Amino acid sequence: MLSAILLTAVFVSTLAQVDPMLPMPNDESVRYGVLENGMTYYIKSNQEPKERASFYIIQNVGALLEEDHQNGLAHFLEHMAFNGTEHFPEKGIIDFLEKHGVAFGDNINAYTSQNQTVYNLSDVPVNKPGILDSCLLILNDWSNFLLLTEEEIDAERGVIKEEWRTRRTAQFRMYSASMQYLYPNSKFAERDVIGDLDVIENFEYDALRDFYHKWYRSDLQAIAMAGDFDADEMEKKVIDLFSKIPAVENAPERPFYEIPDHADPVYGLVTDGEADQTIIRYMIRHRKSDDGPETFMDHRENYIHNLFNAMMGQRIQELLQKGDPPFVIGVINYGDFERGYEALSAITMPKPNQEELGFAALMTELERAKRYGFTQGELDRAKAEILAQWEKHYKERDKISNEEHINGYVDNFLNGDAYPSTEFGYQVVQAILPTITLADFSQRLSKWISDQNQVLVVQGPEGEGVEHLSEAASLAIMEQVATAEIEPYLDEALAESLVSIEPAPAAIVNEKKLEVLDAVEWTLRNGARVIFKHADFEKDQVQIRAYSKGGSSIYGDEYVPSTDMLTSLISMYGVGDFDAMGLQKMLTGKNISLQLSLRNLSEGLNGTASPKDMEAMMQLVHLYFNQPRFDREAHDAIIARYMAFVENMNNNPQKVMGDSLNLIMTNYHPRTRVLDQEFLQDISFERIEEVYRDRFADASDFFFIIVGNMEQEEVKLLAQKYIGSIGDLDRAESWIDRKVSEPEGWVDKTIPMSLATPKANVNIVINQKMIYDAFHLMVGRVVEGILDLRYVESIREEEGGTYGVGVRTSMSKWPVEKATIRINFDCDPERATELKEKVYAELEKLARKGPSEEDLSKTVKNILKERQESKEHNAYYLSTLYNYYIYGINFNDPANYEDIIKNLTVKDVKKMMQAFYDFPNIVDVVFVPKEEAVSE
Repeated sequence: MLSAILLTAVFVSTLAQVDPMLPMPNDESVRYGVLENGMTYYIKSNQEPKERASFYIIQNVGALLEEDHQNGLAHFLEHMAFNGTEHFPEKGIIDFLEKHGVAFGDNINAYTSQNQTVYNLSDVPVNKPGILDSCLLILNDWSNFLLLTEEEIDAERGVIKEEWRTRRTAQFRMYSASMQYLYPNSKFAERDVIGDLDVIENFEYDALRDFYHKWYRSDLQAIAMAGDFDADEMEKKVIDLFSKIPAVENAPERPFYEIPDHADPVYGLVTDGEADQTIIRYMIRHRKSDDGPETFMDHRENYIHNLFNAMMGQRIQELLQKGDPPFVIGVINYGDFERGYEALSAITMPKPNQEELGFAALMTELERAKRYGFTQGELDRAKAEILAQWEKHYKERDKISNEEHINGYVDNFLNGDAYPSTEFGYQVVQAILPTITLADFSQRLSKWISDQNQVLVVQGPEGEGVEHLSEAASLAIMEQVATAEIEPYLDEALAESLVSIEPAPAAIVNEKKLEVLDAVEWTLRNGARVIFKHADFEKDQVQIRAYSKGGSSIYGDEYVPSTDMLTSLISMYGVGDFDAMGLQKMLTGKNISLQLSLRNLSEGLNGTASPKDMEAMMQLVHLYFNQPRFDREAHDAIIARYMAFVENMNNNPQKVMGDSLNLIMTNYHPRTRVLDQEFLQDISFERIEEVYRDRFADASDFFFIIVGNMEQEEVKLLAQKYIGSIGDLDRAESWIDRKVSEPEGWVDKTIPMSLATPKANVNIVINQKMIYDAFHLMVGRVVEGILDLRYVESIREEEGGTYGVGVRTSMSKWPVEKATIRINFDCDPERATELKEKVYAELEKLARKGPSEEDLSKTVKNILKERQESKEHNAYYLSTLYNYYIYGINFNDPANYEDIIKNLTVKDVKKMMQAFYDFPNIVDVVFVPKEEAVSE
């Protein structure tokens, strides 16, 4: 420890002599280079996950480069990269990778934005002959060898059209309409990436090809990869393969897209009939001074931004937990806006028809910071948080994923951000943070808050009685706030410890080894059972999970609103002697997370901490059981925010659909409640306290599982002190079956709705009684994977009928053993019936014939690949122990997992699907536009 401190001191001294305008050094273990054709490459040897590698191609190309007749084609081209290349025609890329367990969507994907397009092949197994070379060949094809056949282009038009339809929510429509204000007089305002539907449906083939050949070129591309391979050998392969791609002669310059300055404030009001909330966004935009490599000074500036955002965030959270909060949500921060630009942003979700009050309150907080700055206590806490996060990052540097490494290379290629080694980054932050003082924030706020480039956009519902913040009112508020009397922020002193009296260790009355799971179980004097397993896959992590039977089922229907909201509200009350903000401040600099849970049939908690903070987390567990806090002021404040939040929620068709489906699925049971103002009015502060004190009162009814990187004796002592001191009622409890279940038989409903964008939302939920055991769980997971493959091929690709079909299978043991398949998708209302028939046809085919050998093989390999990856994390062992204690199944035993998966046959899947399809309960609900329902 002393040597580490001395090393840091030497580093700080050395850094003080470094020219702050020098570029930050990048990670020297990364193989970096630029080929003669202009292509950049990044190669990193990394073993997280083991025997896996990820491959990216970064295109400095996005929607801004489109001409008007190409609006949407940058995104369309991204889709086409998966629809035929020189070495992988048609769906060859997806088909090849799926045969190695690499799943489309999860592992094979891409995204397009206004400035860039990035493709990824993630978590590819490296122990398959030739697969690394094949992945390089895919990147090579993506760079310069897309086929772009007319047949595939036309087939993809339908998929893109359905993606356009799915994304057309009120939030998206309002954002698109706001772009003219957020990006005034710039091309940003003209490109929303998904594009113009008329262009998508009718563009000439050569319009796409022209865009591809003009902009997909080596000088605008980077190859990035990280994984369990020899980096030197991989570099040789990259240089050999990608150097053969010719540079484009006389290539047009890749422009930088400006957002012109404006002296006068820009105001915009955007409304939508389906909007359920108002969002007010005030912004002051600034041009970055330099787009070159990130310097030490730039790095320090980033930390100033992070500290400012953290301190403002804590102030606003404190404001929201007292009295009658002036808004539902508030955010003030400074950071990146678009490439080459930063912005100071103040964003609030005000209460309905109280927009002036909410905006004034948020601007008052910004003015308070401008006038008085921050306190030393606030700054010290914010620094401690950053250091705690970095310490954890440093200690677990061997668990930094391939994706996290590559994301750094993406930012370097596109924006010039540095990608220092974790060791160097940790040393730098320890050197930089002490140099940041309170004066830094006062200096910057005087620059950030300027009269130029101000934008105010109001987005919200429309309708009778809705009043929105006007331009005149907003300007008047800012003038009033600038001259108002505002008190400085008062930072209250903190206590020394979470617990005032440290409990004495309780006796262990029984100890037994769990040889099969390499764990130990202690029974404490109060009857609580504590199970511990040492695991150090994450070096700086200990996890805890607790469980007890009972849950909200114990209480009558009138308790439902209170029990549904209990854990959300309890977290806002604080605990012991600390209100919520006091508790947050006490936990500053500690890597601790703890959440309580109250489910239908059980109650419990989940938590994680660094080993050095484990005692503090155990103290929290002790307090939540023995000294819960019930804060009426905090309760009323959060309920007031919820009341405002839900007032217009019925404008949102997604909310209405979800509520309707939930009511139908539970056969309109009285315990199924909709989140609305009536629901909130039925929440009782007294009932919350009654239920909480009852559910978290009896240690003898709980077991606690602890998994992580600590010595057994350390954990034992903490368990004896903080779990052993929990009260004991010696109850034997269980849950009550309230008979909440789906309707019997086949329920088929078409529900008309007012929809701004015509689309059908199809939902099919199938339930069947089935034994809950390892075999059926495994087969169910395989069925999910097979159906996902089938629906991508048949509904998305062959029919162009939807952007994607969601498929989920699940099983439950209590209160009734059953299996469930959930299927949902959006589509053209005119095609809903036709596509739904194809969904059922795939289910019936699976029950009649079983899957193809190829689909079964692809699914099995993907499941086994993910299984291998999960075993490299502590969470796997926590979950394994949890399932063992609740269900009595040891999923770590290959006989209950791998052996079943590997030996599954087409006949096994067919047999389960036949049993599943033997007179199941089916809920089939389609939401359609009102005019479609009339025509049907």
